[in-house]
Amino acid sequence: MNALNATIDAGNTLLWGWLLIYLLIGAGLYFTVRTGAAQFRYFGQAWRTILGSRDNQPGQRGITSFQAFATGLASRVGTGNIAGVAIAISLGGPGAVFWMWVTALVGMSSALIEATLAQAFKVRDGERGFRGGPAYYIRQGLGQGWMGQLFAVFLILAFGLVFNAVQSNSIAASMQQAFGLSPAAVGAALVLLTAPIIFGGIRRVARVAELVVPFMALAYLLIALYVVFTHLGQVPDMLLGIVRSAFGLESAVGGAAGFAVQQALMMGVKRGLFSNEAGMGSAPNAAAAASVNHPVQQGLVQMVGVFVDTIIVCTCTAAIILLSPLPRDADLSGVQLTQAALESHVGGWGGAFLAGAIFLFAFTSIIGNYAYAEGNVQFLTRHRWVLNVFRALLLGMVLFGALAEVPTVWNMADLSMGLMAVTNIVALLLLSPLALRLLRDYDRARRDGQADPIFDRRADPELDRRLPREVWGAGEGVSATD
Repeated sequence: MNALNATIDAGNTLLWGWLLIYLLIGAGLYFTVRTGAAQFRYFGQAWRTILGSRDNQPGQRGITSFQAFATGLASRVGTGNIAGVAIAISLGGPGAVFWMWVTALVGMSSALIEATLAQAFKVRDGERGFRGGPAYYIRQGLGQGWMGQLFAVFLILAFGLVFNAVQSNSIAASMQQAFGLSPAAVGAALVLLTAPIIFGGIRRVARVAELVVPFMALAYLLIALYVVFTHLGQVPDMLLGIVRSAFGLESAVGGAAGFAVQQALMMGVKRGLFSNEAGMGSAPNAAAAASVNHPVQQGLVQMVGVFVDTIIVCTCTAAIILLSPLPRDADLSGVQLTQAALESHVGGWGGAFLAGAIFLFAFTSIIGNYAYAEGNVQFLTRHRWVLNVFRALLLGMVLFGALAEVPTVWNMADLSMGLMAVTNIVALLLLSPLALRLLRDYDRARRDGQADPIFDRRADPELDRRLPREVWGAGEGVSATD
């Protein structure tokens, strides 16, 4: 185990030393400029699209745009929002929250680009409508099959195996602290609950996510708002402290301040990426399964998931922790820190409430993660027995995570998501001219008065040549109908 941890640490040092920080934030800023800050221009339109897409239209294939949003949010909203924020604050200080915000706001443009490309290059699935994601747009858009296969392997490792160990680890830790349940018993129960859902496939995942995610997010938001409103006088100081800490203004001068900024930045970007997944290449797998009239439509929907995840849910967790009377040097981290902070606000029942919230957050993340990994297993091979073996391995990792040490599973998560992100961001930068053509087509249709633009590939010869005709047709512009 020591040798494994040393290898993982070496890989994380290489990836997270500065490479991924520059790559993620740099790409997000580049896409923000090139799209004309579309994440802000179309923010309201994105919400209207989400709320207006609860039901499939007659003849449509695939899941609805709302279901794809809920599936993506199910994977995004998990232990990263509760345990991850606590770890970021305990290791990087309050300033880490500021860098999580920055990662999310610029990352919304990356989410727009990757989900748009996933829609553009999705493929028909005879049983369930559509499937796609980075592996597919890398192979079809860049013509690099080996790179698509490499990404698929990284995603299966990260979302199919490692991330699910992180989720079950946090569930087991919270249940042990709140109710005294043994990690082994919690792990076994999670396996029994997960198995029938993942063997049901993407449609069952989408239905479960559609029902659970809104309730889960609302319940956690309400209790966080209670904490904020009962400590309104402290909120300005909390926000000022976050900003000051982000730039080392609360630390000693010189090297200490520089180290504090570096730690805040690194932890903010790490935990921000784990939480909102912008640019990582995960949410496009859900986005590709949706039936929409224009590829950009689902890009706008998925970028809202980044906002909800980090700007709303993660900020709620940060407020619960930073407004609590717990000392900064409290010997707590991860979910235990958040539980202790909530108990200091509302009493002993707060720990039990958060254990339930952690269960809902993390359990829906497990099934959302599976939905992503399943599509990439099918990208590599269509043999049914391979998929069943993968499902068994996933259940094994759920059990392993419940029993493993916290640092080990989080370090494994950092390495696996770093490998995914590097591969995907490189592909996004290379394919961005195509995504920008699609966005310009959407902009033009909106200017012409179309409330819900319908994509007509014939309007752009380059798009007509590059996009798969078996999905988008020869010009009718609607992907969802046969």
